[in-house]
Amino acid sequence: MLRKIILKKLASVEKQLGESVDYLRHVVRVSLPAFFKFTKILPISNYRKSLPAEAYHVARIVATRDEDCGACVQIEVNSARQSGINKDILQAVLTETPEDLPEELANVYRFAEAVVKATSEDEPLRRRIRDAYGEEGLVELSLAIASCRFFPIMKRTLGYSKSCKLVEIEYE
Repeated sequence: MLRKIILKKLASVEKQLGESVDYLRHVVRVSLPAFFKFTKILPISNYRKSLPAEAYHVARIVATRDEDCGACVQIEVNSARQSGINKDILQAVLTETPEDLPEELANVYRFAEAVVKATSEDEPLRRRIRDAYGEEGLVELSLAIASCRFFPIMKRTLGYSKSCKLVEIEYE
């Protein structure tokens, strides 16, 4: 009975995300305790209080793109669109042209990229992030970058991430 309720809720979540959550259905069918443990990461991955939405979404797309080339990136783009992020910002992130972003967002883009690629360029950018968004903004950015990488790895581990796909930005 509980599985049926969860599976029905996942159908609703899937519609909102615009991408399949078959990997979560698999977890529900195999282990409800594991699914309930999984749900504990959701508040962490969605936490944003002081960081502007644009900075949050730019960082999440950059970090997810480093880990995935398809559905998870599309989910992040869909989420950014639902938050009202400008199409030009999303286009610059997806085409890897941070120079087309406003300076503060270009810094976020480059910082997220430096963090996920573990380059030595992160320290000067970290100072700029602190100057722009404060220590609380940096903490929120760290949660955004770290948590969004969880989902592609989980999907790939379970065998639900098999191919890349073109990411689309659609506005009505």
